[in-house]
Amino acid sequence: MGRLFGTDGARGVAVTELTCEMAMQIGRAAAIVLTKEKRHKAKILIGKDTRISSDVLESALIAGICSVGADAHKLGVVPTPAVAMLVNKYNADAGVMISASHNSVEFNGIKLFAGTGFKLDDKIQEEIEELILDTPEKIELLSGTKIGRVYEEKNAEWDYVRYIMKNVGCDFNGIKVAIDCANGSASSCAVKLFQGLGASCYFINNTPDGTNINDNCGSTHMERLCKHVVENRCHVGLAFDGDADRCLACDEKGNIINGDKLLAVFSKYMKTKGTLNHNTCVVTVMTNLGFFKYAKSDNIIAATTNVGDRYVLEEMQKGGYNLGGEQSGHIIFLDEANTGDGELTGVRFLEVMVNTGAKASELASIMEEYPQVLENVTIDTKYKGVWSQEPEVNRFIEDYKEKLGDDGRILVRESGTEPLIRVMIEGKHLGLITDYAKTIAHALEFKFGVK
Repeated sequence: MGRLFGTDGARGVAVTELTCEMAMQIGRAAAIVLTKEKRHKAKILIGKDTRISSDVLESALIAGICSVGADAHKLGVVPTPAVAMLVNKYNADAGVMISASHNSVEFNGIKLFAGTGFKLDDKIQEEIEELILDTPEKIELLSGTKIGRVYEEKNAEWDYVRYIMKNVGCDFNGIKVAIDCANGSASSCAVKLFQGLGASCYFINNTPDGTNINDNCGSTHMERLCKHVVENRCHVGLAFDGDADRCLACDEKGNIINGDKLLAVFSKYMKTKGTLNHNTCVVTVMTNLGFFKYAKSDNIIAATTNVGDRYVLEEMQKGGYNLGGEQSGHIIFLDEANTGDGELTGVRFLEVMVNTGAKASELASIMEEYPQVLENVTIDTKYKGVWSQEPEVNRFIEDYKEKLGDDGRILVRESGTEPLIRVMIEGKHLGLITDYAKTIAHALEFKFGVK
């Protein structure tokens, strides 16, 4: 993890941590590094989510990009995967998404995409960081006619929606679906997409006002959606996060279908259709034990990576796989998208329902979910990246792994986007793993927590 960029771009409290000055410098450095071998005037796309600070950071990024001679093309409010897709369609040299994804409104972030539409690899991010933090004097500002221009891409949202529609092999007539847009990027385009494909839609949390993104809604707060599905007798519910690169579902009974179960459904369906490359699905170390058990029973290979959709994607590219994702709902269909795409995931799930004739609950039942307990420990920032080097801490965690034995597993890791240590324990006995998780979390908080 770098000095500015975590596992999913630069992120922090907007304006006070992720400052306008830093956004401007990221715009400058990214434009220079990502377009240094181009012989034409560089073209960089900028998308954003609905949070109130996105306009401020957009202005700072544009100033930075244009001040070093690149052109900035504004996409407006679009999902993160739209930026990844449109970089290719618009023949741009790079793309930027302003979003803090599922985080609350005070946070914001900056995600960078290369001209290929893929997120940047670590080496390029490090080069951008070095230019900003170590050698800012190398950033050459231009003037006169050499500065960049600002353009608006007024058809960006529709171009993204039409792209997804073209990848659907059926219509959704007769499907009743409730959709939670998290008051975020999906609030407008999800209406165009799902109604355009013929579904009977019930939208909730699709009236963003700049302050209500992810506010007790979306994929991290699904209670209202589950209730809405049952009360309106919908066949399924779909929930996105703030920038719509995640999707979770709930069945007709109001039960949540998380990313692991979605991957099980897609793996089985794609294997049956003969479209699952190398009979493999890429998952992370946080994936539920139930998925691995299902995959083994259906002769599907589960390739495992570190947590983070960028690592899932790297493994997919390395092995030539076309399906992968995370429990959180980041699902990557590499044949159609270069990053996790919540709306594409939702469309694909409805497609499976239509083509199999199965209810959402029937599809999800192929995987038994093992109890899983997650405790988050907020730590003092001075311990980020170094807490795990304490031998005493590692011995303490290993003792509990031995106590749990073969009945489950313990995973203790640092968040890539927040000052948190995540303690995850999975096993057969909920009471036992809950006690273990709380005990470990309390010990970590005592030693590394904010005093």
